[in-house]
Amino acid sequence: MLVTERLILRPWNEDDAQDLFQYASDPEIGPPAGWKPHTSVEESREIIKSVLCGAEDYAVCLKPDNRAIGAAALKLKGCTDLTDREDECELGFWIAKPFWGQGLIPEASRELLRRAFEDLGMNKVWCAYYDGNEKSKRAQEKIGFKYHHTSYDVDVPMLKEKRTGHVNCLTKADWNIISK
Repeated sequence: MLVTERLILRPWNEDDAQDLFQYASDPEIGPPAGWKPHTSVEESREIIKSVLCGAEDYAVCLKPDNRAIGAAALKLKGCTDLTDREDECELGFWIAKPFWGQGLIPEASRELLRRAFEDLGMNKVWCAYYDGNEKSKRAQEKIGFKYHHTSYDVDVPMLKEKRTGHVNCLTKADWNIISK
């Protein structure tokens, strides 16, 4: 479990299925990130068991009630297509619409970046967004990510389409400067 000023980042559990469904069923959440809106609490429960179960997958929760309002993860080697290095990973995140614009994802992401660089020994963290996902782009810029490259005709298998993806990165050296 990781803790910030306003948040608890903790592993997902099956009891979070109702909260996950409440927010992940919103069509403004999943499709910009490349996944379909959830259609049932049971589907959300299965996603908790099969997708949100990685070693560095976290439910983003507000401190007062510890209920999941989003997700953040460090995708390690073998779980990301942005790198195949042991000392690099990918940061992924989303937050429910009622919590947009409150700086919660940058807050959660900064703690995950701290974990990546200080606890896990990463030298670089990657982060990407699809064309048109301006909220993700702005969050990544706020956190300190820098543009690396654009990929065209990227497969988005869950939506059976191709998109343009923009890839950013943050090095440990840059993190050391901006985190002081």
